[in-house]
Amino acid sequence: MAVLIATCVSTLVVNANTSAVSILLPAISTDTGTSLDTLQWAVTGYSLVGAAVIVTSGALGDVFGRRLVFLGGLALFIVSCVLIALSGGGAGVIAGRAIQGAAGATILACGMSLLSVSTAGAGQVRAVTLWGGASAVGAAAGPLAGGVLVEGTGWQGLFWIDAAIALVCVPITLRGVAESRDPDRSRSIDFAGTVLIAAVLAPALLALSEGATWGWASAGVLGCFAVALVAGVAFVAVERRIEAPLVDLRLLRNRVLIGATVGILLSAGVINGLMYLVSLYFQNPATLALSPLQAGLATLPATVGLIAVTPLVPRAVHRLGIGPMLAIGFAATTAGCVWLVFVRGDWRYAAFVLPLVLVAVGLGLVNGPASSASTSSVSDDDVGAASGISNMARYIGAAAFTAAVATVNTTVGESRRSDGEGAADALAAGLSGACLLLAIASGVGVLLSVLAVRTRRRRAEPGAYGMAAASHAHTVPGGGR
Repeated sequence: MAVLIATCVSTLVVNANTSAVSILLPAISTDTGTSLDTLQWAVTGYSLVGAAVIVTSGALGDVFGRRLVFLGGLALFIVSCVLIALSGGGAGVIAGRAIQGAAGATILACGMSLLSVSTAGAGQVRAVTLWGGASAVGAAAGPLAGGVLVEGTGWQGLFWIDAAIALVCVPITLRGVAESRDPDRSRSIDFAGTVLIAAVLAPALLALSEGATWGWASAGVLGCFAVALVAGVAFVAVERRIEAPLVDLRLLRNRVLIGATVGILLSAGVINGLMYLVSLYFQNPATLALSPLQAGLATLPATVGLIAVTPLVPRAVHRLGIGPMLAIGFAATTAGCVWLVFVRGDWRYAAFVLPLVLVAVGLGLVNGPASSASTSSVSDDDVGAASGISNMARYIGAAAFTAAVATVNTTVGESRRSDGEGAADALAAGLSGACLLLAIASGVGVLLSVLAVRTRRRRAEPGAYGMAAASHAHTVPGGGR
């Protein structure tokens, strides 16, 4: 019982924190005097660090003890919350969120591992389902809780409360959770791969974020992409030689795994990119001018739609197969994004509800089957490695798409303003351009779903659907046993 409480509560807090941050950004911007463009790194920095450490944290747990590393993740999460809450400027918030990315990845990876080794059979299915439910509740409650706290305690209140809840999980874990390790696993940890993943993502995301300002052909942008390319080549070289690689390159020859992983990357990117955009658009005084609480409530239909469709997916997959389900899901997501391409400055909130629900339901149809396809396409011995690749893809998708849509949104909006358009119409044009990018990405997902046809009649593992329920927050591990 203690392991279930500790892992579910901590997962709920991590996902609530993650989904609430976009709602808090306007208030943080006003309080710290930091631009929203700069504070975008509070979102992308979290995902960047999470992508780098999600697999490594699971490996550390397997070698040194899952409970020990889980407790380390809780401690790091508490420290990051305190750092953010005490920050008087944007730099402290961004740094704290980067630390929080490492903490969240560690809590989720080791928490799922602790659940897996402490339960079996039907009990494991129930535990994973509860874990997925806690993740979903956290993702759904995050924007609303963030909105309530901004108005009641200031934006710092969310981080103080999250720190307190995480602190309560520490004695529960110490007293009631047994330590576990994997004695058969190599003690080699791929720290070089972790650093190189960050070295690939950081300059690439910086180029995406600043390309419009610096110039896409400027020395700064080209230099960033060059650094990312060199780091990528070095990463491949390291992964080929190390005993326990971060990414098993041998698995990248599996077309079903690659197709499913790209689908996971796209789905995580689309939902996180869209939620980032609409959270800011809804609160802008020139458009809907919603309060943080109202903006949090405004995102609920999307989250509720995602959660509602998740229990229906297993039966649909059994009847149709994974490939067709991915196609249907991405088609619905594409339709929702295309709808938002036609946004106008005079749209009221009601016009956003249906496209948001379409996107969320579509991604609810994608995440469980894609998670299942990524693991069911490999042998039992490779399930952990395949899951690690998928976990990393979720973070990379969230980071890359948030950076990309933020750049498109700002660039198009400023261009329209300089042409003399009103503030509302310029903001709508920026949102439209960013949603066009998301629609193209979702359309690519429809095409890639063809790659999953070979998994047509395979059954998805129960855990895949618990994980899918939390896709709003994107940080959802599936391996690490």
